[in-house]
Amino acid sequence: MPNATLMDAPLTKVPQTGTTAGDNLARGMKMALLTGCKDRHYAFGMAMGLAAKGVRVDVIGSDEIDSPELHTTPNIQFLNLRGDREGRTTRFGKLINLLTYYAKLIWYAARSDAEVFHILWNNKLELFDRTLLMLYYRLCGKKIVLTAHNVNQARRDEKDSLSNRATLRTQYQLSDHVLVHTQRMKEELCHEFGKSEDAVTVLRYPMNNAVPETSLTPAAAKQRLGLKSSDRALMFFGRIRPYKGIEHLLDAFRYVQDDRQSNYRLIIAGEPKKGSEEYLREIEQIVQGFRPEKVILEFKLIPDEDIELYFKAADVLVLPYKEIFQSGVLFLAYSLGLPAIATDVGSFHEDIVEGTTGFLCKPGDPEDMARAIRQYFSSDLYRNLTGRRRELVGYAHANHSWDAVAELTCRAYAQITGRKPS
Repeated sequence: MPNATLMDAPLTKVPQTGTTAGDNLARGMKMALLTGCKDRHYAFGMAMGLAAKGVRVDVIGSDEIDSPELHTTPNIQFLNLRGDREGRTTRFGKLINLLTYYAKLIWYAARSDAEVFHILWNNKLELFDRTLLMLYYRLCGKKIVLTAHNVNQARRDEKDSLSNRATLRTQYQLSDHVLVHTQRMKEELCHEFGKSEDAVTVLRYPMNNAVPETSLTPAAAKQRLGLKSSDRALMFFGRIRPYKGIEHLLDAFRYVQDDRQSNYRLIIAGEPKKGSEEYLREIEQIVQGFRPEKVILEFKLIPDEDIELYFKAADVLVLPYKEIFQSGVLFLAYSLGLPAIATDVGSFHEDIVEGTTGFLCKPGDPEDMARAIRQYFSSDLYRNLTGRRRELVGYAHANHSWDAVAELTCRAYAQITGRKPS
């Protein structure tokens, strides 16, 4: 599709803004957004989207979730029940912090007048959250909506067990409604965990609207990262985990280094996930085989205000995942105008329009990934990247807006609370 534009591609649109049944039914409803004290970007977007629909939202979080907008936006009340999760240096101090948080959460559930408890993530004690805490919420008379970002994360991480599956099934069955990000996730949830199809809603993964965007240009971003304007910059961005397949990207990068076109550069930016220390050492050891100027390593949490810099300095995002349902990093890239090369796993084949928003390659196959990298840099998508960046931003706003996500979420709230159009 060498001359295609985003407008030519067969892209499905999600519901847009406007007065709808879901919007009217949800207005004035009180609900609690249980963030699990992590993933601030998703919690921020959901809270702001629901508040814009007239839903009154209690955001249950921590210092990590907090932001000025959560204190100044109408319809939002931020309740910092956890404080600083990492502030306690001793193991005992962290345990006291965690138990105090659970006590506050249980007390809040008993006194809250919220009709719906919407769980974005479980807390630290996963098995307790899935079973006893769910039963407690039900005893408090709450309707429960659960967002399943992964249907069975332990299986993805090769740590599945009978107890994991049993407690997952318990949480899914105790939830009144479950929100997932792809049709494949819905099918797995219904087939493997027995959830009724009408109790599951598929929401397209929304773009990250907590990352500020400025007038920074790609040329200026490259300069700030020490790259030349002629460099072909590949980037991996996100938490460092074994299933992300970064070692395959490094192997593919070695293949393209052998090309006569030798101005490839690789950026690997993201925070190592606790428990992935051995994998991190493996990546660092592989990187030592490259000349220092070829690979930029930023193994740290990238602050929101710096994220734009990396996405504008890069010429393409690479997602070399071994397994995934869907990745929010892809839609963050689109919202900042960056195409992507991804392995054909999960829903990437639905979210990437070949030659238009990026390219696909085989998972676990560095040679095929190198082929896709070469294909991208010889394509019209790269040659016309300045114009395509603008198109990608428009596509992200049209297809992955928080307004559409909030609208479908409100419909789920209305369904389980029995609200009907007036």
